[in-house]
Amino acid sequence: MRIIAGSHKGARIQAPKGRTTRPTGDRVREAAFSLIGWLDGDVVLDLFAGSGAMGLEAISRGASRAVFVESDRDACRALNANLDKLRLTGATVLCTDAQAALASEVARGRQYDLVLADPPYETFARLQPVLATYLPAVLADDGLLVLETAAKVEPELPLVKRTSRRYGSARLTLFEHDAR
Repeated sequence: MRIIAGSHKGARIQAPKGRTTRPTGDRVREAAFSLIGWLDGDVVLDLFAGSGAMGLEAISRGASRAVFVESDRDACRALNANLDKLRLTGATVLCTDAQAALASEVARGRQYDLVLADPPYETFARLQPVLATYLPAVLADDGLLVLETAAKVEPELPLVKRTSRRYGSARLTLFEHDAR
């Protein structure tokens, strides 16, 4: 895997070994960031981060800070190795469950300009109520949420759906707060 664009374009990043983590492929990441655009100092929350490919791409494209949330210890090690290799500052890795991290961020009143969420496809139905509870609170008023699910899934959250597009076996759905 590699960083597609920005200040670290072409840098190779490692993914954890095994089948517990499904890294977002280059094509889907490229599609996501063509929809997101350039990040001018944005603060990013990368949930279910895995190798951190999405959040690392965000930093490479101009985000000032990123918080990575991942519960798998091997994935956390790979993510920390990627941060060390790229010498990135302004990144925090939380090796914890996404629900616990979201509850903590909401309790602290933290909000993010960009929220990236890529839960395991097979657990999305179980996680959707948790995400619906917490994501609107951590998303800044003018922020953007990018949710990756299996292509057949049409996610619903208490946010405005900007677009939903299929890319092979994946679906990217972008949400934002109602601008009214």
